Amino acid sequence: MLKRAGYFSLFIAAALLAACVPASSVWASSGGENNFETLSAVTHPAAIACLVIFGLSYFAVLIEEYTHLPKSKPVMLGAGLIWVVIASIAPSYNIDHDALHAAIFHGLDEYASLLLFLLAAMTYISTLEERNVFAVLKCKLVQAGFNHRQLFWATGFMAFFLSPIADNLTTALVLGAVVMAVGTGNPRFVALACLNIVSAANAGGAFSPFGDITTLMVWQSGHVSFFEFFDLFIPSLVCFVVPAAILSVFIDKDYPEAIEEVAHMKTGAPLIIGLGLFTIFMAVGFEQVLGLPPFVGMMTGLSLLMITAYIIRHISTKEEDKNIDVLENVALAEWDTLFFFFGVIFSVGGLSFLGYMELASTTMYDGVGASGTNIILGFASAIIDNIPVMFAVLSMNPDMDHFQWLLITLTTGVGGSMLSIGSAAGVALMGVARGQYTFMSHLKWAPVLLLGYAAAIGTHFLINQNLMDIHIEPTSHVGVYEGVEYP
Repeated sequence: MLKRAGYFSLFIAAALLAACVPASSVWASSGGENNFETLSAVTHPAAIACLVIFGLSYFAVLIEEYTHLPKSKPVMLGAGLIWVVIASIAPSYNIDHDALHAAIFHGLDEYASLLLFLLAAMTYISTLEERNVFAVLKCKLVQAGFNHRQLFWATGFMAFFLSPIADNLTTALVLGAVVMAVGTGNPRFVALACLNIVSAANAGGAFSPFGDITTLMVWQSGHVSFFEFFDLFIPSLVCFVVPAAILSVFIDKDYPEAIEEVAHMKTGAPLIIGLGLFTIFMAVGFEQVLGLPPFVGMMTGLSLLMITAYIIRHISTKEEDKNIDVLENVALAEWDTLFFFFGVIFSVGGLSFLGYMELASTTMYDGVGASGTNIILGFASAIIDNIPVMFAVLSMNPDMDHFQWLLITLTTGVGGSMLSIGSAAGVALMGVARGQYTFMSHLKWAPVLLLGYAAAIGTHFLINQNLMDIHIEPTSHVGVYEGVEYP
C-alpha cells in the first residue's frame, strides 16, 4: 500500500485527507450527527503550517519504496506535531484543555475499536499460517493437475472468496506462492495471474465487513449493517469476472511441470479454523443481537484461541506441534500498518479540528454530487490508500442514502485494483513475483480493469436502485470524557 506515487497523488492526498477523522473542538451540534462547530481556522498561518506538516509526512509515506522508512514513522511524527501546533493556538480561540482532550479521546475511541478488531483477526491469520493451513492449501492447488488457464481461474475465484474472511494481503501472498510455483518459465502467466489475484481479492473484500479495513469502518459506523453488505456481492463478482474473462484469453492451456511438494497441518489446525469462524459469528452476533461493538466478539474469540493454544502445547506429543504461542503471533501482526492507521487518524483529525472537513465536504459532495464524488474517490484509492479516503467520507458524514453508502464502499474497495500500488495485495505480489509482475505490467492492462470498475458500478445502479432514498440512521455509540459528550 501507499508506494510509488508522484506529486499528483500528494496533491490528492492533501485535498482529501485534510477532512479525515471527526475530531471536533467544542462539540456544539448544529443539526446533524457528526456536524460540530470547529475552529474555522483554515486561513490561520498555524493551520496552514499543519497542512504543510501533514503534506511532508505523507510525502515520506509515498516514497517509502525508495527510502525504506516504514510508513508509520513519519505519519505518527506528523500527528504529534500537528496537535502541538493546534494546542498552541487553541487559547486564542477560547478552547480549553477539556475540549482538546475530548477531541483527542474521540479519535482514540475510534482507533481503539478498529485496532482491537484487526489485532484479533491478524492474530488468527498468523496462527493459521503457523499451523501450516495455508501451506497445505498451496500444495493442494499446485498438485491439482490444472492447466495454466484453469489455475488462472482457480486462484482468482479462491482469492475472491477467501478475501472476505482473511485480509487481501494474506490472500495474495498464499495464492501468489501458488502462481510462482507453477509459473516457472512462463512470465506472462505469472503477470496475468497475479493481476487477476489482486483484482479478485479487492473485489471479494468489498462485499464483506471482514474483507477490508474500509468495509469494517463502514460497518462499525452504522451506515451499513452486516447483512446489507451482501447487496454488493453481484457488483463485486462482476468487477472480478469481467476483467478475468478478457485476461484469460491470453493464458495458454499448457500444463505446468509436475511438482512434488508435501505439507501437513499441525495439531489443532482444524479446531483453530473452526474457532476463527466462531469468532466471526460472535462478532456479528454480539453486534446484531446484543448491540455490542464487534471488537468485543473478536477479543472474546482471541481469548479462546489463547486457551486452545495452551491446551495444544500440553497434550501434543510432537515437538513441532507444541511450538504454538499466540502472543508470538500477536507480535507478527502488521504493526506498521496499525501504527500508520493511528498516525492517519490523529493527523487528519487535527486538520478536521481546524475546519478543513467542512471545506472539503462543501467542495466535493455539495459541489460535484454524491454519485460523482463517490466514483472519483474510487480512482483516488488507486493512487493513495483507501483507508484515509474512507475516513474522509465518514468524517464529512454527507447526507447520503443507503445506495450511496454502498457505492462508496464498492468504489474504494475495488478502485485500488486499477494500479498495482493501489492495494496491499498488489504491493505484496510485486515483491513475491519481482521482475515478472510489476507496476508497468499491471498498468498495461489498466483499461481492462477500468472496464471491470465501470461494470461493477453499472451493475450496482442496475440491481440496487431500490435502495435509493433509503436513509439508515447510524448506530455509533456515545461516549463521555470529563463531562463532555461526543458521538
